[in-house]
Amino acid sequence: MIYLELFLTFFQIGAFTFGGGYAMLPMIQEQVTAKGWMKLEDLINFVAVSESTPGPFAVNISTYVGMETGGIFGSFCATLGVVLPSFLVILLVARFYEKFRSSSVVGGFMSGLRPCVVGLIGTAVLSVGQTVFFPAGIVMNPALLVSSVIFILSLVLVFKKVHPIVVIVLAGALGVAAGLLGYL
Repeated sequence: MIYLELFLTFFQIGAFTFGGGYAMLPMIQEQVTAKGWMKLEDLINFVAVSESTPGPFAVNISTYVGMETGGIFGSFCATLGVVLPSFLVILLVARFYEKFRSSSVVGGFMSGLRPCVVGLIGTAVLSVGQTVFFPAGIVMNPALLVSSVIFILSLVLVFKKVHPIVVIVLAGALGVAAGLLGYL
């Protein structure tokens, strides 16, 4: 039954990834493509949509995968699956906050998780970057050039402290223009 599978898959993703939606991306990518629910290119496209729409990234992407796989009820199951582990952990932490707060075990656990989260996010960046910049393994093509220009421009604007909404709108507009001109 697809609904149970969506719930359990996203429950597992929610339970075993720390650091937010981007840290979940490698596991989401592996699970969704391995189960044949979605092609990598389609998932990458929705990563961009998830990033530029309101709401938490993990909720957006799980809702989308669930909708594509099992319709409205599928989106509910996937979304519930991805948020339920965090909800339960937060309830547990809130209940025992004073004990957790001063625990050296919890402090050590969190110190160990930080580099892991950075590594997971780095893996997601490399995986998505490879799909965006080298979709067919071709080193130079118009799509690569346009994507590189948009990427570099976005980096420059972010380092110049331009508001993220302006960067997203500008990148989207450049992508639309490149698509209309036949470069993408």
